[in-house]
Formats: sequence, structure tokens, C-alpha cells
Amino acid sequence: MKNNNKHNGFRYGENFLTIGTALKLARNDIKGFLTPETISRVQANRDVVLKIVHKKKVVYGINTGFGPLCTSLISKEDTKKLQYNLLMSHSVGVGNFIDKEIAKLMLILKLHALCKGYSGIAVETVERILWHIDNDVIPLVPEQGSVGASGDLAPLSHLFLPLIGMGKVWYNDEQVPMDVVLKKLDMKPVDLGPKEGLALINGTQFMAAHAILLLEKLQNCLDHADIIAAMNLEAMMGSIKPFDEELHQLRPHSGGIYVASRMRMLLSHSEIVKSHKKCSRVQDPYSLRCIPQVHGASRNAWLHLKETILTEINSVTDNPIIFSEDKTISGGHFHGQPIALPIDYAGLAAAEIGNISDRRIYLSMMESVPGLPKLLMEHTGLNSGFMILQYSTAALVSENKSLCFPASADSIPTSLGQEDHVSMGSIAVRKSLRIVENLEKILGIEMMCAAQGFDFRKPMKSNVLLDDMHDLIREHIPFADTDRIFSEDIENAIKLLQSKKIIKRLNETAKKHHIHLKNEDDEVFGI
Repeated sequence: MKNNNKHNGFRYGENFLTIGTALKLARNDIKGFLTPETISRVQANRDVVLKIVHKKKVVYGINTGFGPLCTSLISKEDTKKLQYNLLMSHSVGVGNFIDKEIAKLMLILKLHALCKGYSGIAVETVERILWHIDNDVIPLVPEQGSVGASGDLAPLSHLFLPLIGMGKVWYNDEQVPMDVVLKKLDMKPVDLGPKEGLALINGTQFMAAHAILLLEKLQNCLDHADIIAAMNLEAMMGSIKPFDEELHQLRPHSGGIYVASRMRMLLSHSEIVKSHKKCSRVQDPYSLRCIPQVHGASRNAWLHLKETILTEINSVTDNPIIFSEDKTISGGHFHGQPIALPIDYAGLAAAEIGNISDRRIYLSMMESVPGLPKLLMEHTGLNSGFMILQYSTAALVSENKSLCFPASADSIPTSLGQEDHVSMGSIAVRKSLRIVENLEKILGIEMMCAAQGFDFRKPMKSNVLLDDMHDLIREHIPFADTDRIFSEDIENAIKLLQSKKIIKRLNETAKKHHIHLKNEDDEVFGI
């Protein structure tokens, strides 16, 4: 539901932008707007640029060429033409178009940065960007072509071609040339002035927008991983002792403490836990015993990325920065290294969740697990049971390993050596998103295995939360007593995970049974 109340909306250039707020803006759950103070600040900074042009002061990107052409002076008369040439010449992206939502996030992030009032942009230009956001007229942006250093030059050029009446946009859910849209709406292109083109395409918004989606998807996987692992632990009659609160205070990593707390909550008052409290097994395999340590480490990596991206999306990342007529600085805020490293780290963290999930899947199918049939099906031989599901997770885990080589470890000089070190953050974030998408598939398969094993513990009950989660899974994926086409079940499991229905149901069930789910670190590990 759209919220048009400015008091409840987001003030570009003024409010602190969170990951959750950025997603709400992109999904039209809240509106963003420009305050009179923001407009005044942007205009004042624009006036500085116009004075520089009028007085013929030499400032990079205002009246000079770009990159290795920074020593080429541009006449006052040609400073406007320079901006148009910049957008056109830098629109060299290739490959598939990025998701519409990510492109919209790019617009939101760029608008927020421009409204800080250090980029020399015109008020009319920021107003047009806001129009694109509010009316869901979203540019088509190719996914390849950025090296993540001199700003995301190619993707941002494509993002802003529509401002000058070029390129294509999503309009009424169709891909339409922007000039056609302008003609249909009786609108004119923006008349870009000095510095504006450079302000638009210098920045890290391609990387940052992808990272926002990465954070959301990975958080969802981490939340589900704990629930699925708890259910699988119950199926395999694992011990609750490794999640002891006092134990984890001796190694107080925040992620580990958080996951251990969630596991205790998910397993408390379980009949299954009580049934094997005095069994002869002294310790479980690592994939069960070390859930807080492994899941927790990935939580910490996620948190590092979240904190870094929060700083990034509330920063000014273009070049040069306009402080005053006498203070313009060509710096390096466009360089993607600060976010490229934690993005690669987050990809590795996601891959490890998939790795340990695959180990639990493998473990659940072994004959040695008390009370569970080999391959999680009673009549194997004629039936292969869940054997080949683990082949799929093994393939996905292996693929993720190949994707874990850090893109940020590479650099290649561009711009005739002027830009001689680049971050490759754009490659890192696209690659990390692929890892998380594979992780969703792995966890979907573990969900199926955990639910299947869970059924063999009946009539014993688990925690009321896990019992209800199992019921929800069974609404989408029935128990398998014989072989069938499991790919359909896998697809349903993945969709169930992506829908966040399990998380919603967990909260509803907890509320219904007066179970206190909240943890003091929930806000820290939330978006």
C-alpha cells in the first residue's frame, strides 16, 4: 500500500537510509520526497559550479575532459555538450539487463547521494530522477561492463540515458524507448549542464544496489538455515547441549551467541530432545554440534557487509566533490574497494552455509542414524529414496566453491593507465548473488530432508514451533513413501523459503503460544 504522507516518508539527502527503507522505497511501500531545505542545498551547490564555469576556473570534469583526457580544456560553450557526450560514450554495458528492482534501487541511492549537496547537480535533474522513481519508469541497465572503481560508469550511464531522452525504460511493464515515453507524456528531456553528466555516472550505486538485495536474500537464508538445522537435528536426535548459554559466553562471538540462542528457543521443551537425554552417544558430528560456530560466523560476515553498505549508501561517492568555489577536490570516493571486500566475504559466508547444509543432508541419509531409514525411505532398493537429492546439493556446493574466488583480488588498469587500480566490486556482488541463489536451492533440499526425517519421530512431538513449521512444509510438500519426481518438490521448497512464509508463521505461532522470540540482537542482525 502506497504511503503519500510526507511526514511518514523518506527525505532524500537528509534522513539516514537503511537497507529496509531502501527496499520499501523500491517496492512503493513508502514515498520519498525533496524538502525545501534539500532543494536549497542542491541549488546552492549548483550555483558554485556555474560560477566556476563563468570565471573559467579549471576544475576536472567541469571544463576538462575525463580520465586520461583530464588535461584537455573544454570551452564554456562546450561544457554542456561534454555531458551529453559523456553519457553516450560511456553507455557500453553488455549482457542481460539487471532486475528492474535493482535498477530502481540504483536511482534511489543516486538520488540520495546527489541530494547531499556536494555534486553540483541541478534541481531540475534531481526532480526528474524522483519522477522516474515515483512513476516506476525504470531504465534498462545491462549487467556487465563495470570494473567498480571509477564509479560504476557503464551501468550508471545506461541508468541516466533516459534523462536526455535516450535508452530504454520499463513503462507499464513493457520495454519502451524513452523518447517514445516522453512524446506520449508530452515531456521534454532534461537539459544537462556542466558537471551533471559526471555527477550522474560517478559512484558505486550499481554495486550498492545489488548489495542491498544480497543482504536481504542472505539474511532470509540465514534465518531459515537455523530453523531447518534445528528440524534436522531433531530428525537425527542430536544433542541440545552444544547450544548451552554458559558455554557460548566462553567464546562470545556475537553471531555464535545469536544462533545458539535461536537453537535453544527452537528446541526447548521438545519431547524428542527429552527422549534421548541419557543416550550413550557423547557427541554429534560437526554439522550438528557446530551449528552456532558455522552459522554464527556467516552471521558476522553478513553483519560486516550490512554495516559497510549502510555507510556507503549514506555517502557521497562521485567526483569531483564541490565544497565551495575555492575548494573542489578530485578524490577517490568512487572506488569500490571498501564494499568489494565485504561483498566477497559475504559470498564466502553464504557458500559455507550451503557446505554445512549439504553435510547435514548427507548425514541424515546414513544407516547409522538411529530411527531413520537409509536414504530417508523405508523401502529402498526398488526406490532410490532421497539419494539423488544430495547429488544436487553436492553440485551446487561445488559450483559455489568455484564462485568463491574473490573478484576483489583482481585488478586491471583502464583509461590508458589513469585508472590503474580497480575493485571489480561489480563482479563480486553479481557473483555473490549467484552463490546465495544456489544456497536457497540447497536449503530448500535440506528442508525436504529434515521434514522427511521429522516424520519418522512421530508420535513424539518436538517444540511447538518446529512442529508447526513442519506442518507448514507439509502443506506444500507431502511425505514421500515412494520415489517420485522430486524436482517439483524442490521447486516448491525453494519458493516456500523465498516467500518468507516460514518466518512469518514462526512469529505468529510464537505469539499465539506466548513464546518470547525476541532477542536483544534481533535489530543488529535485521535490515
